[in-house]
Amino acid sequence: MGGSDVVVTLAEVPRRVRVVLGGRVVADSERVVMLRETRYTPRYYFPWDDIRRDLLVPSPRTEWSPCKGEASYWSLHVDGRVGEDAVWAFTAPISSCPNISGLASFDWLVVDSVFEEDEQVFVHPRDPHTRIDVFDTSRHVEVRIGDLSLADTRRARMLFESSLGFARFYVPPLDVRRDLLVPSTTVTECPYKGTASYWSVLVGEDVVPDLVWTYPSPLAESARLAGLVCFFDEFVDTYVDGVLRPRPATKWKYHGPNAYTWTPSED
Repeated sequence: MGGSDVVVTLAEVPRRVRVVLGGRVVADSERVVMLRETRYTPRYYFPWDDIRRDLLVPSPRTEWSPCKGEASYWSLHVDGRVGEDAVWAFTAPISSCPNISGLASFDWLVVDSVFEEDEQVFVHPRDPHTRIDVFDTSRHVEVRIGDLSLADTRRARMLFESSLGFARFYVPPLDVRRDLLVPSTTVTECPYKGTASYWSVLVGEDVVPDLVWTYPSPLAESARLAGLVCFFDEFVDTYVDGVLRPRPATKWKYHGPNAYTWTPSED
């Protein structure tokens, strides 16, 4: 993805940011900048002087970005731990890109943790242009798969997340067919809501994996979601006041029939 419709901007981040791998702080900076790129999540870029360059080993991997140029990669080697291709940098960015030649970024899926001041943050930096709003609603919400009712409530809370463009309904667990829920080991993290745990759903003799999630202990800005249950609107039928809502088009894709698996996609 690239071209004239993609905009790359930099902004200073007035906070201390640290990256940890194998119990060692591999980057520690009060001079981090946030790179925001159209249609992508934001990234932190660190000055090279604030990175433990003695722990880096050059990687043969390179990647081309049409709006930034060629990225070079390094792996992190920390006391026997190897963070493969954990660091990348654009040492000679193209002319239309802000000057990031003296900066490098980290793959948060490879390192162990990232801290802003003394608070751990997850997945990617929180975009200052993204917000979370939660509202009580007495509208009649019913969630179904075919003729099977999974949830029926007038006590839902609606989550509006500016990056989504649609609302998700979070339902009290007493209004959910909990006898149809099968515990899952899946855990995901959200930079705005926290750590989610999942259930699969029993539909006849089939088990639909990871269709339902909850945030037992959400972050402060999403505290009103604590303990409530949410369904993937992309794969169920959600009726609001008796009217079927269109299934939203998101990065989540259903692979079927009867496979009941879905994976994130960039298209």
